[in-house]
Amino acid sequence: MFDVAAAGKWIVSAGLGLVLIGGFIWLLGRSGLPIGNLPGDLRIQRDGFTCVFPLATSIVLSIILTLLLNLIVRLINR
Repeated sequence: MFDVAAAGKWIVSAGLGLVLIGGFIWLLGRSGLPIGNLPGDLRIQRDGFTCVFPLATSIVLSIILTLLLNLIVRLINR
């Protein structure tokens, strides 16, 4: 049987998570850090066309988030 209350809690939790992630990204953008403009980020520009592939930024953010989440999990499991 489908539990509507549980689905509602999950949707609210997911929404709050997205708000937190969006706020973090917004603050990063306003901080002046070169997120998206690191050496190794690929940018292809032609007439009327731009393709951006932030390879180096993705790797750096992946490492930072992995370390942060490992720290959080270790603190929770104490």
